[in-house]
Amino acid sequence: MDDSISSLLFTVISLALVAAVMAGVWKVFVKAGKPGWGCLVPIYNIILILEMAGKPMWWIVLLLIPLVSLIVMVLVNIEIAKKFGQSTGFGVGLALLPFIFYPMLGFGSARYQGGAAA
Repeated sequence: MDDSISSLLFTVISLALVAAVMAGVWKVFVKAGKPGWGCLVPIYNIILILEMAGKPMWWIVLLLIPLVSLIVMVLVNIEIAKKFGQSTGFGVGLALLPFIFYPMLGFGSARYQGGAAA
């Protein structure tokens, strides 16, 4: 009985975190003039994120390389934070704690200050 309750609690918390990230990223996409539903489509969401960050599309290849992809995603998130007028530290937060920082960015007052995709 105890295991089933803890499993249910873990599932509910996990789903809440996933929903928070999805909602936050959806709002970030909309603020950047991208389709919100794009955050739900694999590969396409990466293309949109790279466009928002102003990074070239060939960076998708870097995201396929283990360990390199971690560094690339931190750099991309830092650039996204800067495009929204946030600090480098906020960008690191986007990369490491997306369930906190993406909802803050999406539902907060930050505005996308844009720039064309590379």
